[in-house]
Amino acid sequence: MVEDFIPPDVRSFILERIESVAELEALLLLHKHERESWSPTRVADRLYVTEPAATDILARLTAERLCTLDGGLYRFAPATPNEAGLVRQLADAYARHLIPVTRIVHSKPARIQRFADAFRFRSGKEET
Repeated sequence: MVEDFIPPDVRSFILERIESVAELEALLLLHKHERESWSPTRVADRLYVTEPAATDILARLTAERLCTLDGGLYRFAPATPNEAGLVRQLADAYARHLIPVTRIVHSKPARIQRFADAFRFRSGKEET
């Protein structure tokens, strides 16, 4: 199975730290251009998402200590050298095994539960 080629520590990193493919791609964009600073508008344009979505993604990556915010601009800055190495491995895995990596992102139990919750019907009368 191709997913077996994703190193276990990279798989764990995805499951523990990445919430969406857009977030993954934002992280990899900042990693690829690590000497540059990025505005939410610029990230939104590159990823084809809205500016509010890019702002949310970048805020989450900052909260995860994978990038920093300075003067409204974001920059790749993992908290530890180990995390930087994991992001490098993730970039390589994504380049070689795009579908298996995205499957890991989409397989997260929390994502599945949120999707199911979106379709849950409430019993009783709806409030108006």
